[in-house]
Amino acid sequence: MVTATAYLYPWDVVGDPAAAERVAALGVDSVALAAAYHSVRAATPFHPRHRMVDAHHAALYLPVREKVWAGARLVPGTPGWMTRDDSFTAARDALRAVGLPVHAWTVLTHNTRLGRAHPELSVHNAFGDRYPYALCPASAQVREYCATLVGEILDQGRPDGLVLEACGPLGLGHGGHHEKTDGADWDAARDRLLSLCFCVACLGRYRDAGLDANRLRDQVRAAVDGGASAAVDAQTMAAVARVRTRLAADLRRAVLDARASRPTVTVALHASADPWATGPFATLVADTGPDPELDVLVASAWTGARQGVANLAALRDLAGPTARLGAYLPVLPPRPGDARALADEWAACLDAGADELHLYHAGLASRARLTAVGEALSAVRAAPRDPGHAAAESRMPSPSSCT
Repeated sequence: MVTATAYLYPWDVVGDPAAAERVAALGVDSVALAAAYHSVRAATPFHPRHRMVDAHHAALYLPVREKVWAGARLVPGTPGWMTRDDSFTAARDALRAVGLPVHAWTVLTHNTRLGRAHPELSVHNAFGDRYPYALCPASAQVREYCATLVGEILDQGRPDGLVLEACGPLGLGHGGHHEKTDGADWDAARDRLLSLCFCVACLGRYRDAGLDANRLRDQVRAAVDGGASAAVDAQTMAAVARVRTRLAADLRRAVLDARASRPTVTVALHASADPWATGPFATLVADTGPDPELDVLVASAWTGARQGVANLAALRDLAGPTARLGAYLPVLPPRPGDARALADEWAACLDAGADELHLYHAGLASRARLTAVGEALSAVRAAPRDPGHAAAESRMPSPSSCT
């Protein structure tokens, strides 16, 4: 059975009495609703009161309770652009009223507001450049913040599940405001090196792994500026990779431990099988084997079906025996607002082993795109599945038969 989850922001629903029914009409099975999210400027093409929301810093869309956060160094921001401090709860109730389970979409280490306020807890590269959008999970304070955040979302938000994004370190790639880094022509190897963190906590981890942290920093700087001729040796990079994957695993463990109060809540992780992965899809590689507490592993298909198929295949080997696989699929530009094209891409991911379609984003899409989403979802559900054949053709009906 093909299941589909639509992604939404609270402001897509709060104040729009038609929103929940509009999303349900797509035929999706559930909603991933942002509970803690980074800054964004978002279109609201259907809302009766506005056409744009400027969420200018990361925020928690539930009350920030002083009794919980008192004494903490890192405290989530409140969304002053919302008319209420419990917008997640309000949107959740509206969606549940039309039969849609709600999963709390929770962004963890991507937080420019906190990174600027506490630069010593953010990632900084071998050259000393800080990445304020990236909280470094090597710090115990960052892990504590993430665990408390998840605990509060579970306690106050009472979601049907969790969807975890940025559950690991972020790196060079960010796509920030007026980003001007592409012209440097840093290849994948140098991107990886510029993503390595040299904060105080990471220096300690390198030393604990038997690495000379100062020498490593010098090697990384030389390799970034000198390219292949000055590459860091393979043995050193293997040791660094182990440090990085352990870092993500430690954060994951802290967050999953925070679920103790509601152990039946399902957990979906935006995940990657790449040990060097940074950003929204955290590395899942670890020396401890599959984590039985992860119910769904969501693979990125951001650039298209080919990427999705490859990522799904790599994640299957890291999934527990009962874990499901999801494909994270944009329905926004540059994707065409065309049902056949969407169905072709989704069919490829389903045939590659995806059990779930995670559709980004039902609040940002135009009416024409939402129509295409509904038609494409009906098409892939009606088509016989051919597991393992990622290049299968979509059984999309001809345009003349689409309603």
